[in-house]
Amino acid sequence: MTRIKIFSILFTALLYISCSKDDYKLGSDIDPFLRFNFLVKSDNTPLEYPAVNGNLVPQSTYDNKAIRTLKVPVALTTRALKGTITANFSAETNGASDSFSVNPVNQLTFQGSKLTDTIYVSFDKRWAASQNIKLKLETVSDPDIHIGNLNSAYPNDTFNINLGTIATNYTFPVTKYNVKGEIGETIDFKVYYPNGFFPEEIENASIFKFQNGFEYSLTHDDYGDNRTSVNYHLTLLEDLQNDDAQYESKLTLINIPNYTATGNISLTITKPIKIPRDIQAYPASKFTDPTNAFYLTYGEHWFNNGACSWQTFNALTFPVIVTKDDPNAILYSDRGTTNPNDDIYHDAFKIGFNVASGTNTVNSFGLKRWFSNESNSASISPGFNITSALEFFPANGNSKTEGTVLVIPQDITIGSAATASVPSKSHIIAISGEGTYKEISNGLYEISFELKLTNDELFGGTVSTQYRMFNNRTYPKPAALSIPCPKEVTL
Repeated sequence: MTRIKIFSILFTALLYISCSKDDYKLGSDIDPFLRFNFLVKSDNTPLEYPAVNGNLVPQSTYDNKAIRTLKVPVALTTRALKGTITANFSAETNGASDSFSVNPVNQLTFQGSKLTDTIYVSFDKRWAASQNIKLKLETVSDPDIHIGNLNSAYPNDTFNINLGTIATNYTFPVTKYNVKGEIGETIDFKVYYPNGFFPEEIENASIFKFQNGFEYSLTHDDYGDNRTSVNYHLTLLEDLQNDDAQYESKLTLINIPNYTATGNISLTITKPIKIPRDIQAYPASKFTDPTNAFYLTYGEHWFNNGACSWQTFNALTFPVIVTKDDPNAILYSDRGTTNPNDDIYHDAFKIGFNVASGTNTVNSFGLKRWFSNESNSASISPGFNITSALEFFPANGNSKTEGTVLVIPQDITIGSAATASVPSKSHIIAISGEGTYKEISNGLYEISFELKLTNDELFGGTVSTQYRMFNNRTYPKPAALSIPCPKEVTL
């Protein structure tokens, strides 16, 4: 058989399988059919309807290791519906029947252009080892509709959920908030559970360690149906009105039975020293371009790469978004409307480093050169993305060309890359530093500062080095320094 004929046969076979699974390729001679349409992305997480991806093939089995509600779509492939179609399904398990629930209970509905309905599988308690749940399409109200694909190889009329080992953990998605210091002021923050949680396991648990520099109350919302985060509300119980003093409280997540604190485990609430600054100086705008999601700042740091030398790095750089009532808020965009509620405000004096989207990390301050065996995943090393990193203080409070700069003091988390035999290990590193910024030529700004990193295990205390950062990729190479420099450490 020739190579062309072999390719033709394979292509025809693949096309038949694909067409029988694809709502958008229905031919006029194909009977209507109903089947599970559960799609899985490359990271083994479900692609939730109504998102679509024609390159993914519906699965008949899914290994679930998360507590969050699992959404299982069921699709009806037909040209048109003249009325309402209902389909009944069953849900069985080889384990405890009260460990999960489904919604709707047993019937799906299709009508008009609504050709997909969803079964929501909620997990109500920790399951036993090797438990599974089997969903099966049983009957359909229209006898002309076939249950399952129109081929025997991939019927997709049943869907099996294998319940694997649960890894429950929690983290802070945001690690620092500033307050104005007024009694009754409230800060809202979240504790994020990437794989979900069981309310009865955390309802009476003490998940925080407190270091309090002022008095406040702490409450949280009802858990509701959202099993991936909990909303907390911190309310000031005293006025913090000494503008020459900094007030600070810290909440740290601790490990409790069945739940592990990972990633960002510390949240800092600060009322900073108040320094008069004119927002029209707007130094943050010199180092960001919100119209460009891939805008970079460029830097060099004095580092040991066999010998002390300037090492280059760059990072995606973004403004810090704030609310209208923030004392440093400057209007960035009114979105072209007269409605003030949709206006976008930026902090006139702060910038940060982050990815444009996704779960990877950028190289804030060139930190990835400081470590070997580091994980680049934001879930393990969130400290590589520092969303509020530098704060500017214009000379005389209003200079548009120069001033001082502060590395915003905070704890960051960097973790090692896991192997088959060695799990990832997280390290909490305190960062701080200060320096100056200045327009060194027309439109070219340089930030010159010292960065300090503190961790007893990694560094034996505090280490530091010099940095230069620029708002353009073309800049004068810094002159060599006659000072020691740090070198890479293994996590």
